[in-house]
Amino acid sequence: MTSLLAALGILGISASGPIIAAFPGVPVLSMAFWRNGAAAVILSVPALRKNPRVYLRMTSREWIFTGIAGISLALHFVCFMYSMRLTSVAAGTALVCIQGVWIAVFQVMRKVQYRTQVFVGMAIALGGAIVITGFDMSLGGQALLGDFLALAGGILAAIYTLAGSVARQTMSTATYASSCYAITALALLVLCFSTRMPIWGFDAHGWLGIVLLTLCAQILGHTAMNHLLNVLGALTVSMLILLEIPGAALLAALLLGQVVSPATYVGLAVILAGLALVIRGQAQPKRTSI
Repeated sequence: MTSLLAALGILGISASGPIIAAFPGVPVLSMAFWRNGAAAVILSVPALRKNPRVYLRMTSREWIFTGIAGISLALHFVCFMYSMRLTSVAAGTALVCIQGVWIAVFQVMRKVQYRTQVFVGMAIALGGAIVITGFDMSLGGQALLGDFLALAGGILAAIYTLAGSVARQTMSTATYASSCYAITALALLVLCFSTRMPIWGFDAHGWLGIVLLTLCAQILGHTAMNHLLNVLGALTVSMLILLEIPGAALLAALLLGQVVSPATYVGLAVILAGLALVIRGQAQPKRTSI
């Protein structure tokens, strides 16, 4: 069941890029707002059905970590989406998807110790990502700013994952995801208003893109990963995100007719090998008090 949910989650987040590319008529921040807002409303239904006062009974600790996760996710969307307009897609994607490295750094700072096998697996998986993307960072002008934005997006994604893993210790998936997405949507709505980004008036084709992005990337993708935080842990979930790179390439080939390079298949195999080591290395992690 866990493997199936992980596969569905990876499929969902991998669909994000191809869907955004297939529906260029809607600004990216507007799409980000609607995907989070709509998902929050949809997921609040099972949470409220189980307990009509569930949000009133959330503790201050739960609200704090959910708030940190929601704001971090909103800022992640901003950094990543704007980096795509300043640097190459390959460099931006690679820098954002190395969030697993930041997870490991943050965890080590919290006195969590991992076996050497975990770090070897991380290096192998990151190598697979580099094989796919080329990691072609530029060193001048706007491209350098885009690279830094993508790097910041990866750090923010790591904070989102870590904060979510803490909140999920005492919260159900529906309660956490709906409240987190609501906070993210509110933050993005403020950003849309402050930058005069339209959030309404799209044609039927644009709304179809928003619906698909909400169902595939947000509800299926992000929510599946949020559920897995309690099962696999923050580091493993963040490493699974690396599979978004080949996943997006394969979906773009299937849905948009884009050519998949041989490096994508090689990189996919390398990433899977690295992930296997990371997961096996955490089977009995060595921990000291936090």
